[in-house]
Amino acid sequence: MDSNEVNKLLGGFLGTCFIVFSIGLVSDGLFASPAPEKPGFAIEAQEPTEGGAAAPAAAEKPIADLLATANAEAGAAIFKKCQACHSGEKGGPNKVGPDLWDLVDRPVAEHEGFAYSAGMKEFSKGGAEKWTYENINHFITSPKKFVKGTAMGFAGLPKEEDRANVIAYLRTLSDNPKPLPTPGAAADASKPADAAKPADAAKPADGAAKPAEGTAPAKPAAPAQ
Repeated sequence: MDSNEVNKLLGGFLGTCFIVFSIGLVSDGLFASPAPEKPGFAIEAQEPTEGGAAAPAAAEKPIADLLATANAEAGAAIFKKCQACHSGEKGGPNKVGPDLWDLVDRPVAEHEGFAYSAGMKEFSKGGAEKWTYENINHFITSPKKFVKGTAMGFAGLPKEEDRANVIAYLRTLSDNPKPLPTPGAAADASKPADAAKPADAAKPADGAAKPAEGTAPAKPAAPAQ
Protein backbone atom coordinates (compact mmCIF):
# COMPACT_ATOMS: atom_id res chain seq x y z
CA MET A 1 0.00 0.00 0.00
CA ASP A 2 1.55 3.27 -1.06
CA SER A 3 1.65 6.47 1.00
CA ASN A 4 -1.13 8.12 -0.98
CA GLU A 5 -3.67 5.48 0.01
CA VAL A 6 -2.56 5.66 3.66
CA ASN A 7 -3.01 9.43 3.64
CA LYS A 8 -6.50 9.03 2.14
CA LEU A 9 -7.52 6.53 4.82
CA LEU A 10 -6.22 8.73 7.63
CA GLY A 11 -7.89 11.77 6.14
CA GLY A 12 -11.20 9.93 5.85
CA PHE A 13 -10.95 8.69 9.45
CA LEU A 14 -10.15 12.15 10.80
CA GLY A 15 -12.93 13.69 8.70
CA THR A 16 -15.43 11.18 10.11
CA CYS A 17 -14.33 11.90 13.67
CA PHE A 18 -14.68 15.64 13.07
CA ILE A 19 -18.20 15.23 11.71
CA VAL A 20 -19.29 13.01 14.62
CA PHE A 21 -17.78 15.45 17.14
CA SER A 22 -19.50 18.41 15.46
CA ILE A 23 -22.87 16.65 15.46
CA GLY A 24 -22.48 15.96 19.18
CA LEU A 25 -21.81 19.62 19.94
CA VAL A 26 -24.79 20.76 17.89
CA SER A 27 -27.09 18.17 19.56
CA ASP A 28 -26.05 19.26 23.03
CA GLY A 29 -26.84 22.84 22.15
CA LEU A 30 -30.25 22.07 20.66
CA PHE A 31 -31.46 19.52 23.21
CA ALA A 32 -29.92 20.78 26.41
CA SER A 33 -31.64 19.54 29.59
CA PRO A 34 -30.26 21.29 32.66
CA ALA A 35 -30.63 19.48 35.94
CA PRO A 36 -33.38 20.94 38.21
CA GLU A 37 -32.41 22.67 41.42
CA LYS A 38 -34.58 20.22 43.36
CA PRO A 39 -35.00 16.75 41.88
CA GLY A 40 -38.54 15.40 41.52
CA PHE A 41 -41.68 16.98 42.98
CA ALA A 42 -41.86 18.24 46.54
CA ILE A 43 -44.72 16.46 48.34
CA GLU A 44 -45.68 18.14 51.57
CA ALA A 45 -47.59 15.77 53.82
CA GLN A 46 -50.02 17.26 56.32
CA GLU A 47 -48.85 16.79 59.85
CA PRO A 48 -51.20 14.52 61.82
CA THR A 49 -52.92 15.91 64.89
CA GLU A 50 -51.80 14.83 68.32
CA GLY A 51 -52.66 11.20 68.91
CA GLY A 52 -53.63 10.82 65.24
CA ALA A 53 -57.30 11.49 66.03
CA ALA A 54 -59.49 13.73 63.91
CA ALA A 55 -60.71 17.00 65.37
CA PRO A 56 -63.92 16.46 67.37
CA ALA A 57 -67.18 17.69 65.90
CA ALA A 58 -68.75 20.74 67.44
CA ALA A 59 -70.98 19.86 70.37
CA GLU A 60 -74.71 20.30 69.86
CA LYS A 61 -76.46 23.02 71.81
CA PRO A 62 -78.74 21.82 74.62
CA ILE A 63 -82.40 21.71 73.59
CA ALA A 64 -83.20 24.04 76.52
CA ASP A 65 -81.05 26.77 74.95
CA LEU A 66 -82.53 26.18 71.49
CA LEU A 67 -86.12 26.32 72.73
CA ALA A 68 -85.49 29.72 74.32
CA THR A 69 -85.33 31.25 70.82
CA ALA A 70 -87.45 28.73 68.90
CA ASN A 71 -90.28 29.83 66.60
CA ALA A 72 -93.47 27.80 66.96
CA GLU A 73 -94.94 29.27 63.75
CA ALA A 74 -91.92 28.09 61.77
CA GLY A 75 -92.33 24.72 63.47
CA ALA A 76 -95.96 24.53 62.32
CA ALA A 77 -94.78 24.89 58.72
CA ILE A 78 -92.27 22.06 59.17
CA PHE A 79 -94.89 19.92 60.95
CA LYS A 80 -96.89 19.78 57.71
CA LYS A 81 -94.40 17.14 56.57
CA CYS A 82 -95.40 15.04 59.58
CA GLN A 83 -99.15 15.28 58.94
CA ALA A 84 -98.98 12.54 56.32
CA CYS A 85 -98.47 10.11 59.22
CA HIS A 86 -99.60 12.01 62.34
CA SER A 87 -102.54 14.13 63.39
CA GLY A 88 -102.12 16.86 65.96
CA GLU A 89 -105.70 17.56 67.00
CA LYS A 90 -107.22 16.86 70.39
CA GLY A 91 -108.89 13.46 70.07
CA GLY A 92 -107.48 13.22 66.54
CA PRO A 93 -107.25 9.89 64.76
CA ASN A 94 -104.23 7.64 64.71
CA LYS A 95 -102.77 7.32 61.23
CA VAL A 96 -99.57 5.52 60.28
CA GLY A 97 -98.30 7.05 63.52
CA PRO A 98 -100.15 7.99 66.72
CA ASP A 99 -101.92 11.31 67.32
CA LEU A 100 -99.42 13.85 68.70
CA TRP A 101 -101.80 15.99 70.75
CA ASP A 102 -100.35 16.66 74.23
CA LEU A 103 -97.16 14.76 73.34
CA VAL A 104 -94.69 16.51 75.66
CA ASP A 105 -94.14 14.44 78.83
CA ARG A 106 -96.56 11.76 77.60
CA PRO A 107 -95.45 8.18 78.42
CA VAL A 108 -93.77 6.57 75.41
CA ALA A 109 -95.77 3.94 73.51
CA GLU A 110 -98.87 4.45 75.70
CA HIS A 111 -101.23 6.35 73.39
CA GLU A 112 -104.55 4.59 73.37
CA GLY A 113 -105.55 2.66 70.27
CA PHE A 114 -102.19 2.59 68.51
CA ALA A 115 -100.18 -0.58 67.88
CA TYR A 116 -96.57 0.29 68.65
CA SER A 117 -93.53 -1.56 67.32
CA ALA A 118 -91.58 -3.93 69.54
CA GLY A 119 -88.62 -1.55 69.50
CA MET A 120 -90.73 1.36 70.75
CA LYS A 121 -92.30 -0.79 73.48
CA GLU A 122 -88.86 -1.86 74.64
CA PHE A 123 -87.68 1.75 74.72
CA SER A 124 -90.80 2.72 76.68
CA LYS A 125 -89.91 0.41 79.61
CA GLY A 126 -93.58 -0.12 80.33
CA GLY A 127 -94.42 3.59 80.15
CA ALA A 128 -91.64 4.66 82.53
CA GLU A 129 -89.90 6.56 79.72
CA LYS A 130 -91.59 9.80 78.70
CA TRP A 131 -91.44 12.10 75.69
CA THR A 132 -89.34 14.75 77.39
CA TYR A 133 -87.96 17.65 75.38
CA GLU A 134 -84.62 15.83 75.26
CA ASN A 135 -86.15 12.55 74.05
CA ILE A 136 -88.21 14.26 71.35
CA ASN A 137 -85.13 16.14 70.16
CA HIS A 138 -83.00 12.99 69.92
CA PHE A 139 -85.79 11.00 68.30
CA ILE A 140 -86.58 13.43 65.50
CA THR A 141 -82.84 13.85 64.84
CA SER A 142 -82.64 10.21 63.72
CA PRO A 143 -85.53 7.96 64.80
CA LYS A 144 -83.91 4.65 63.91
CA LYS A 145 -80.67 5.49 65.68
CA PHE A 146 -82.35 6.67 68.86
CA VAL A 147 -84.95 3.89 69.10
CA LYS A 148 -83.66 0.63 67.69
CA GLY A 149 -86.36 -1.31 65.87
CA THR A 150 -88.84 1.55 65.50
CA ALA A 151 -91.18 1.28 62.54
CA MET A 152 -90.98 5.03 61.88
CA GLY A 153 -89.52 5.53 58.42
CA PHE A 154 -88.82 9.26 58.76
CA ALA A 155 -85.13 10.05 58.13
CA GLY A 156 -85.00 12.87 60.69
CA LEU A 157 -84.32 16.60 60.87
CA PRO A 158 -80.56 17.28 60.77
CA LYS A 159 -80.82 21.02 61.54
CA GLU A 160 -81.09 21.72 65.25
CA GLU A 161 -83.00 24.95 64.59
CA ASP A 162 -85.70 23.04 62.68
CA ARG A 163 -85.99 20.51 65.49
CA ALA A 164 -86.34 23.23 68.11
CA ASN A 165 -89.05 24.95 66.08
CA VAL A 166 -91.01 21.71 65.65
CA ILE A 167 -90.75 20.91 69.36
CA ALA A 168 -91.90 24.43 70.21
CA TYR A 169 -94.94 23.84 67.99
CA LEU A 170 -95.65 20.39 69.48
CA ARG A 171 -95.64 22.03 72.92
CA THR A 172 -98.53 24.25 71.83
CA LEU A 173 -100.66 21.19 70.99
CA SER A 174 -102.00 20.91 74.52
CA ASP A 175 -104.60 22.42 76.81
CA ASN A 176 -101.81 22.97 79.34
CA PRO A 177 -98.46 23.38 77.56
CA LYS A 178 -95.59 22.07 79.67
CA PRO A 179 -93.05 24.58 81.02
CA LEU A 180 -89.99 25.16 78.91
CA PRO A 181 -86.69 23.91 80.34
CA THR A 182 -84.38 26.51 81.84
CA PRO A 183 -81.64 27.58 79.39
CA GLY A 184 -78.14 26.76 80.59
CA ALA A 185 -79.35 24.27 83.21
CA ALA A 186 -77.58 21.38 81.49
CA ALA A 187 -74.33 23.33 81.22
CA ASP A 188 -74.47 24.40 84.88
CA ALA A 189 -75.08 20.82 86.00
CA SER A 190 -71.98 19.64 84.15
CA LYS A 191 -69.67 22.07 85.96
CA PRO A 192 -67.77 20.55 88.90
CA ALA A 193 -68.76 21.85 92.29
CA ASP A 194 -66.31 24.10 94.09
CA ALA A 195 -63.94 22.20 96.28
CA ALA A 196 -65.03 22.21 99.88
CA LYS A 197 -63.12 24.72 101.94
CA PRO A 198 -61.73 23.58 105.27
CA ALA A 199 -63.98 24.57 108.14
CA ASP A 200 -62.75 27.17 110.55
CA ALA A 201 -63.40 24.71 113.34
CA ALA A 202 -60.63 22.53 111.97
CA LYS A 203 -58.10 25.24 112.81
CA PRO A 204 -56.74 25.18 116.34
CA ALA A 205 -58.35 27.84 118.47
CA ASP A 206 -56.18 30.69 119.66
CA GLY A 207 -55.06 30.21 123.23
CA ALA A 208 -55.91 26.51 123.26
CA ALA A 209 -54.13 24.60 125.98
CA LYS A 210 -50.89 22.99 124.85
CA PRO A 211 -49.67 19.70 126.31
CA ALA A 212 -47.22 20.20 129.13
CA GLU A 213 -43.61 19.67 128.23
CA GLY A 214 -42.27 16.24 129.08
CA THR A 215 -45.73 14.67 129.32
CA ALA A 216 -46.33 11.65 127.14
CA PRO A 217 -49.44 11.74 124.97
CA ALA A 218 -52.38 9.74 126.25
CA LYS A 219 -52.75 6.30 124.72
CA PRO A 220 -55.95 5.68 122.72
CA ALA A 221 -58.55 3.50 124.35
CA ALA A 222 -58.53 -0.12 123.26
CA PRO A 223 -61.41 -1.05 120.96
CA ALA A 224 -64.26 -3.02 122.47
CA GLN A 225 -64.10 -6.77 121.85
